[in-house]
Amino acid sequence: MIRWIGAIIGFAYRGFLGAVAGYVIGMLIDNLFFNKSDGQASGRSRSPFSGGQQTVTPGDFELNLLSLCSIVIKADGQVSQREMDYVRQYFVQAYGKERANATFRTFNEVVKKREVNAQRICAYLVQRTRREVRLQIVHFLFGIAQADGNVSTAEVNQISSIAGYLGLSRNEFEGLKAMFFKNSDSAYKILEIDKSATDAEVKKAYRDMAKKYHPDKLQHMDEAYRAGAEEKFRNVQDAYETIQKERGM
Repeated sequence: MIRWIGAIIGFAYRGFLGAVAGYVIGMLIDNLFFNKSDGQASGRSRSPFSGGQQTVTPGDFELNLLSLCSIVIKADGQVSQREMDYVRQYFVQAYGKERANATFRTFNEVVKKREVNAQRICAYLVQRTRREVRLQIVHFLFGIAQADGNVSTAEVNQISSIAGYLGLSRNEFEGLKAMFFKNSDSAYKILEIDKSATDAEVKKAYRDMAKKYHPDKLQHMDEAYRAGAEEKFRNVQDAYETIQKERGM
């Protein structure tokens, strides 16, 4: 919390650079006075964002996620208000209005002025988040791109790069993409199999994907992330039912 207070005060006095400086100072205070007492100083943490020995705090996760959002929003050379509103709504749902508004004071400056490095951000997140969280990030980025009703090639290419940096496979990327771009092969791509798969392989793929995208895997996350997990799970179910009807299974 102290880091956000510092960011707000810094922004009021020095704009974006002041916000960054205030955030960093607040983070240092947080780490100095609070982390050791709540079990998150070093080593393995109880944080839901833990991906191994290293962790990412919720505040740091938000800023890194917003930076990835800004890359997708700016990918086609223009900042769409509908895409911005989509991100804002998502964060309000996830964190509440007050916290989301505080975050967006910095985010607006990131979108307009700051250049961010997707590879560096993703490398940071890969070490500190679970795979199911990274899958949800890419799903969320596709939602942003689609928010204005026109997903550009540049946006898809940026999301593809981000998915790769996050350590997702090509099949995982294509499966998430197929949830937003429907065609005759979408159901198979969502289940991460070829159209030539046998009925037995289809059933196995469905079981595997239902387990992989089960909403319980993001039960530790905020409401917006759980809603995204439920949406992915429904897509898997719909894909399986579509293939069943096509094949008469």
